Amino acid sequence: MGAIYCLLSAAAFGAMAIFGKLAYDEGVTVGDLLFVRFGVAAAVMLGIVWWRGGFGVLPRRTAVAAFAMGAVGYAAQSASYFAALDRIDASLLTLLLYLYPVLVMAGAVALKRESWSRRRLVALGLALSGILLVLLGAATDRFDWLGVALGVTSALVYTAYILTGDRVLTGIAPLSLTALVCCGAATTYAVATALRGGPTSLDARPTAWLWLVTIALVSTVGAIILFFAGLARVGPSVASILSILEPVVTVGLAAVVFGESSSAGQLLGGLLVLAAVVVVQWPRSRVPQDRLGGLGADGDGRAFVAHARHS
Repeated sequence: MGAIYCLLSAAAFGAMAIFGKLAYDEGVTVGDLLFVRFGVAAAVMLGIVWWRGGFGVLPRRTAVAAFAMGAVGYAAQSASYFAALDRIDASLLTLLLYLYPVLVMAGAVALKRESWSRRRLVALGLALSGILLVLLGAATDRFDWLGVALGVTSALVYTAYILTGDRVLTGIAPLSLTALVCCGAATTYAVATALRGGPTSLDARPTAWLWLVTIALVSTVGAIILFFAGLARVGPSVASILSILEPVVTVGLAAVVFGESSSAGQLLGGLLVLAAVVVVQWPRSRVPQDRLGGLGADGDGRAFVAHARHS
């Protein structure tokens, strides 16, 4: 059941880009999508946390840090992701974003938290080769470099979010962390919406609201709860590897729903990126105990997935 929960979570996260594109097709703007997504998700997550007994004895400093991580880091990552989604194919974006496990590994080494190893160098080489093939395969006369830049920015911001959280968000229950992060992001987008004079596209057709609510309940709250349920049963290493189903779902649904197609070179590049993720996450014969919600003790980033997930 743990593996099934992780796979269902990955599928729900992978479908989010599709739901986002469908909402855009109904006239919803990026700002309004994020305002509704995090507003609904924050309300539901707070209800779940209180139903399970509340936040307990949570240090104020930790609570403030989690809220700030959502208000700044997670909000910035989501903004760059959904802005990129408005400009480039969902399949291309998901492969750009999935550089982040390797970037986390490289960041941990650059910060001298870990050191290079043969496995890490192989993973980095696979990821860079794969993303080069993806970009070369996508390049055309109408290639949207701004969209690609926003996609890469999303991966970089999420990498910084994880590396920062590994140091400041320890000892907090996953659901409490998720609720506070969602509240922080919801606050940021509520303020941004107020500053621009209120929502501008939420009077769209009922179908638009269907996609917005689906993003909030299925691809945010449901996906997170399923992931934590799986994580508790199979551990962070296995959960991380199973999560690579996410970009596969996005690419597959994008082809079915929008007719997005990938060249042989792009498909090979995508496989190399996913192979790099597996190399980074694959457990060793002796796996040190990981901290829930941060980098694994050996620095390969297996437990980073316990953070509030990307996008």
